Amino acid sequence: MHAENLAPEQPVTDEFDDDFAAALAGLGRLAMSTMSLPETLSHVAEFAVRAIPGADGAGLTLLHPNLPATIVASEDFVRVVDDIQYGLGQGPCITAAKEGITVRSGSLDADPQWPEFGPQVGRLGVHSVLSLPLITKSVVLGAMNVYAHKPNAFDDRAAELGELFAVPAAISAQNARALDSAVQLTEQLEKALGSRAVIDQAIGILISRTGCSDAEGYDKLRDISQTEHKKIAVVAQSMVAEAMKVARARRRRT
Repeated sequence: MHAENLAPEQPVTDEFDDDFAAALAGLGRLAMSTMSLPETLSHVAEFAVRAIPGADGAGLTLLHPNLPATIVASEDFVRVVDDIQYGLGQGPCITAAKEGITVRSGSLDADPQWPEFGPQVGRLGVHSVLSLPLITKSVVLGAMNVYAHKPNAFDDRAAELGELFAVPAAISAQNARALDSAVQLTEQLEKALGSRAVIDQAIGILISRTGCSDAEGYDKLRDISQTEHKKIAVVAQSMVAEAMKVARARRRRT
């Protein structure tokens, strides 16, 4: 009797193992992508749904120092649920990220941990959650939330797989955040260099017009900036544009 009962369950276990392996392989491929941070995190959430049995949807919350968190979801209902918990300031993701622990509930509408959050999402038909902190080198980067409509959807096996998946997921999230920071820094440097070039051009125009020095030209730009309540780069851009307009008009007359 035992053998007969176990036989039908084996393919299910194999299927879960295959899905988990495929999800890990997908995470590995993300390391070679050049997607934006939200796109990368969205794929991590999608892989989590595949890796963790019983999941209907997943979301990721990635924390940033001195910046708003990046929040993504694999399904629309996950976004609604996460909006509720962040609006209330209570919920499994907040608990998982704050305390650095795995949080599991199979009856959200009656769970005393979140007396306001639980009943609201229960009325939406979401009853189970598995929230896992994303940790690298003892630093909590955020949390991954996996939801299910069915009550008690996540058993010990699902929690174990979720914790295993959260390790490479955290690394993928950290790498994606580092890449995003590098891209933003590059864009800021390029913008700064462009602004510096325009400012130098405007100073050159002032020198040709008035015979002032570089320092005096910069001071003039700064005075105009303060008077007009505009950034120096904006004043310089306007001055250069006007000088180009005058030069083109002279060229047409000749």
